[in-house]
Amino acid sequence: MNSESLAAAGLLEALSRASEILADLRHPFVRSERFSYFFPPAGARVGTTIVLPDGREITFEVSIAASGRAFHVEGGIQSEEETLLELPRKSVPDIEEGLAAFDDYAGEVAAPAERLIGQMLEELSDN
Repeated sequence: MNSESLAAAGLLEALSRASEILADLRHPFVRSERFSYFFPPAGARVGTTIVLPDGREITFEVSIAASGRAFHVEGGIQSEEETLLELPRKSVPDIEEGLAAFDDYAGEVAAPAERLIGQMLEELSDN
């Protein structure tokens, strides 16, 4: 395989890993929906949306995009219009660094999920 084919394979593997990490965000009292899509000109986003019993949604997502001579990685957690976690946009010159950052961001987005979901469910039961 040439270097471009290896890079494409690496990207697919990273998207699959991130998708699985974020798909594992489950709780017995909430519904979850995973998503993945491509966006122009050369980007991909994966994540999971958790729907609380009151209908509010919490979205956990990471993205990677190529633009110019760099790869840009972002990640975060949103609840309706509120940003709960926003990781700084990371721009790196090569695909290996971009994929490493993408993997790291998937883990950082998933890490506080159980705590956040628990807190939001507690708030519901207190009302």
